[in-house]
Amino acid sequence: MSKDFPVSWEEMHRNSKALAWRLLDMGVEKGKWKGVIGITRGGLVPACIVARELDIKMVETFCISSYDHKDQRGAEILKEPSNVGDGEGWLVIDDLVDTGSTFKIAREKFPKALYACVYAKPAGVETTDVFITEVSQDTWIHFPWDLEAQYSTPIADKKVEA
Repeated sequence: MSKDFPVSWEEMHRNSKALAWRLLDMGVEKGKWKGVIGITRGGLVPACIVARELDIKMVETFCISSYDHKDQRGAEILKEPSNVGDGEGWLVIDDLVDTGSTFKIAREKFPKALYACVYAKPAGVETTDVFITEVSQDTWIHFPWDLEAQYSTPIADKKVEA
């Protein structure tokens, strides 16, 4: 049974800003980076926040589909960014690294980029260079763009598998 982890817009913004701070602490300085590549769709929100906080004007997209509403499936490239070469000087940003399949595909295309995400699961941690929050592999993160206003069942009321 998976654990539900709802994330509000405020949390997403705060954690994306924390990712920008962490990148600054790693030496990601203003003017050092050519741009940010946001992994669509979930990576677009943190990519824009990181780009703003680091004053990076160029934002590209790498369209990779690996999820539908509630299920993960094989990753499929829908559109690649152009003019980024091997990724040197670029930040690749996503909301979550789960199994690492998306970042593995991106690393094949852009091996010299720096990879960052807001949330990471154990199976994907090795594919990212920096992240903010690690969650268990059986956690399903509900991002604010996927949430509808509804009652959330208390954890104590859910059946927990032993």
